[in-house]
Amino acid sequence: MLQELKPSVLTIIENNKGNKDQTLLAICELLEEKVPYYNWVGFYFKNGDKNELKLGPYVGEPTDHVIIPFGKGICGQVAVSNENFVVPDVQAQDNYIACSITVKAEIVIPIFVNGENIGQIDIDSNTPDPFSKEDEDFLEFVCAEVAKIL
Repeated sequence: MLQELKPSVLTIIENNKGNKDQTLLAICELLEEKVPYYNWVGFYFKNGDKNELKLGPYVGEPTDHVIIPFGKGICGQVAVSNENFVVPDVQAQDNYIACSITVKAEIVIPIFVNGENIGQIDIDSNTPDPFSKEDEDFLEFVCAEVAKIL
């Protein structure tokens, strides 16, 4: 199912040239709408020279986590580790920042531009342990395509 979304992602990027936030929001909307277990989809980006992430375009419940310090929560850990982070059960994570009591799992994939981790896509799911290797591969593809417009 996820592989079938690749052409739609490419079309969104092609059709929104020059408007980064609109492109990112359209990608969030596509993923949240088409993947039943993607309940919150958003982008975080390095906040200038600060060691923190700033929330970019997203779809889902509003969040208080507009700024996340490096190392804090799943997103903050990915900002430091530069590696994918799949959390099958958020309750089992010590360093988890709860956004909503309905969230059961989370996946965060970094975005690299010229070898530098400049941000990430963050997806919360209300379904326990929904993410597979296919999700990781697909979201790596999304991040690689997004990196080309950043």
